Parts: sequence; C-alpha cells; structure tokens
Amino acid sequence: MRLDEMKIAVIGAGIGGLAVARALALRGADVTVFEQAPEIAEVGAGLQISPNGFAVLAALGLGDALRSVRGAAVHLCDYHGGEVLRLDLGRLTRAEYHFVHRADLIDLLAEGARAAGARFRLLQKVTDVGPGARPRVETASGAAFEADLVIGADGLHSVARTALNGITAPFFTRQVAWRALVPNAAGRGAEVRVHMGPLRHVVSYPLREGSLLNLVAVQERAAWTSESWSQTDDPQALRAAFNDFGAEVREMLAAVETVHLWGLFRHPVARVWQRGGVAILGDAAHPTLPFMAQGACMALEDAWVLADALSRAETVEAGLARYQVRREGRTRRVVEAASRNAWKYHLSFPPLRWAAHTALRAGGALAPERMIRQFDWIYAHDVTREAA
Repeated sequence: MRLDEMKIAVIGAGIGGLAVARALALRGADVTVFEQAPEIAEVGAGLQISPNGFAVLAALGLGDALRSVRGAAVHLCDYHGGEVLRLDLGRLTRAEYHFVHRADLIDLLAEGARAAGARFRLLQKVTDVGPGARPRVETASGAAFEADLVIGADGLHSVARTALNGITAPFFTRQVAWRALVPNAAGRGAEVRVHMGPLRHVVSYPLREGSLLNLVAVQERAAWTSESWSQTDDPQALRAAFNDFGAEVREMLAAVETVHLWGLFRHPVARVWQRGGVAILGDAAHPTLPFMAQGACMALEDAWVLADALSRAETVEAGLARYQVRREGRTRRVVEAASRNAWKYHLSFPPLRWAAHTALRAGGALAPERMIRQFDWIYAHDVTREAA
C-alpha cells in the first residue's frame, strides 16, 4: 500500500501523536495533526526513555538531537536513606537510557513532524470520531474533516477510544502522585533514586544537563483524587505526607514551590484498537501506571509499529489488524507489570520490608548482571528491527 496516497488525521499532539505523525509523513503520507491547545507545548515534568523507546527516536532520525541526561544507575533506597540496591544501567544489553524533560521531547518530536511535512491545526477540540469507509473527525466548532485514516493519540480521555469501545470506567487504585521540579542543589549525578517507605515512595532523577531534579512522590490513601495532570496542590501537603523520610528526601521536598497532584487510576487495555479506518495508540489504547516508567516508550513503540504495519500491508484494514496483533500482547504485559510493581516500594510491615530489602541486597551483591537483565524483555526489545 502506498502511504504517499493517503490522507491521515492524527488527534493529539502528545508524544505518541507527534511520533506517528513524523513516522507516517516520512513515508510520504499527507498528515494533519489536530490539537485542542493553542500551541504545541507540555507542562514541566520528567520522563525516562529506556533503550526500547530510544530505538524508535533513533529510527525516526531524532536520537542525536535528544536533549537528555544519559542515565548511569538506579538506586533503590530505604526511606531513611540507606541504599538497598544499585542497578548499573551500563549492564543493560543496550545502554541507551535517558532522563528527559517532557517539554524537550515534545519540542523535538513537533519539529521532526513539521520537518517531515506534517501540518498542525491548533485550537481544534475533537468531539466525535466516526469510523467507516471514509472516517471523519468532528470538532467543537462544528467543522468536519474526512481522511483515509484517523489515529487517536488523544490520551486517557480519548474520543477515538470511545468511538471504538464505548465508555469504560477506570477504577481508583487508592494511590495518588505528586510531581515537581526543583533545582539540583546537591549536584546529584545521572541516576534514578527510589526512596521506599511504608505505603509511599519518592522517585528523583536529574534533567537538563543536571540543573534540575524531577520528583514523583506516590502515596497510598483512600481519599479519591481527580485523574488530571493539571491539578495543583499545596507543597506543604506533600512535605507533610513524607515528613518521616530521611534528610535527602526532606531537603528535596523543602525546595518544592509548585506541585501537581493526580490520582492513579487503572484503565483496562482497549479491546478494540482499530475499526473502520480508525486506530488508537498510547494511553488511548493502554493507559499505564507509572511504576515501570514505560508510558512514553510504549507510545513511541506504537507509533513506529503502526506506520511500519501500514507500509507493509496491501490495505488499510490489513495494516491496522497487523498493528494490533504486534502490539497488544506486549503492551498488556507491560501494563500488568506496572500494576504489580507498586507494592514492592510500599511494604509497611517491618519484618516483611526487612526481608525484601535483604533479598534485594543479596541479589545485587551476588548476581548484579542477573538483577539488571531481568528487564531485558522490556529494554532490549527493538520494534524497529522486529519481524513484521
């Protein structure tokens, strides 16, 4: 099938939408990206781009331009500050592990999509998507846009997902997360630190040449919190929730001036990813809890595979069906792994926590290679080279 004869609409200018726009435009497709915001921008937050995600950026011709901190290690620490386990990222089969400011990645992908020929229509809130022989996008202004293919990269509250699957209700995991950026006053090196405490943990790592630290703090609690990245909170509430953590964490939290809070909800992986010339990717298809740091990487992988599957197929229908086959099993496995991971950081029964930390220390001392290679099924996978 010739992509240079296709007219494609992409809903959403996030990581997945921008990546698929570049991937398809590079193959000659006529791509239009619909974005409800007045500009292509992103709020301040950090991302971890592991080797599987970086492989896609490299294949899109953007790897060398990525503004990042090259990750060296992951440290698991007790909440009082003692080290439990150090994972050397240099031992990975492929050691391209990067800490990236989300806004920098968005800028890189947007510039890449434009350079490849994709067009952008801003201030376009999509209200309906119609699958069919000629799929369409409808906006809040009443305008309609027809295409050969509509791709929903419109996130957790995806209009395209609803068009394919109907409304599915998520459930609150009884966990909330704060995120903030603070100056890297202590000169922290290129490492992730995870401070693990009873029913809580704090993740921190450097961004922008080490000038900033990205903080994500997670707490288990019964009170429901909205699933919105734009909701702010009082920094004092964050500090109070972690006031029994060690000095390093308290010093980082003391520097927080602006903090966002959101509830962590588990959504089912979509049953239908494609139908009638409409496809979904990223969070629209498989929202992922943050406990494996794979949300952005899964969206990048989806984008590459969708473009690749279409370029190899004789029809749109065949290409989209192959896309779902290639992606569904892997993303389900990642979603399930992330959902299982939180309890490991939140052990509250002291003997159990001691036993778990002792086992981690022993594993790190006796089999450091094995400890890091347990993640090869995620990190060493390269969708740009997999059999189609």
